[in-house]
Amino acid sequence: QVQLAESGGGSVQAGGSLNLSCVASGDTSTVNCMGWFRQAPGKKREAVAGIYFGGGRRLYDDSVKGRFTISLNNAKNTMFLQMNDLKPEDTAMYYCAADLSPPWGWGNFNDKDTWGQGTLVAVSS
Repeated sequence: QVQLAESGGGSVQAGGSLNLSCVASGDTSTVNCMGWFRQAPGKKREAVAGIYFGGGRRLYDDSVKGRFTISLNNAKNTMFLQMNDLKPEDTAMYYCAADLSPPWGWGNFNDKDTWGQGTLVAVSS
C-alpha cells in the first residue's frame, strides 16, 4: 500500500516561488505515473502536472507551462513541483496522486487512485 504526504505550501506574493514535495511511502514498485492536482475554493479539481516513471515523460496543463516543473528524485519516492512566477489564480489546495487504479495513465486519475492530504498554496497580488 502506498501513502503520500505533501509539504511545501505557503503564502507568497505574486511573482514568488514555492517548491512542493510529495513523499511516497510503502510499496511504490507498481507506480508508473504520478501527478500534481489542485482545487481552488468552489472549483473542480484540475490536473497541473504529471510524470511517468518509465522514460520520465512530463506533462503540464497549459496554465502552468513555462512556470512549473515536475520532477522525481533518483529513488523515485519523492516528487517535486517547482513553482515559479506564481499568480493569484494559482491559489489552491495542491494534491499529489499516484496512478494505482485502472484505467491507467495521466488522463485517467480518479478518486480510486492514491491521494495525499494536500498542501495549501496562497498567492497574493
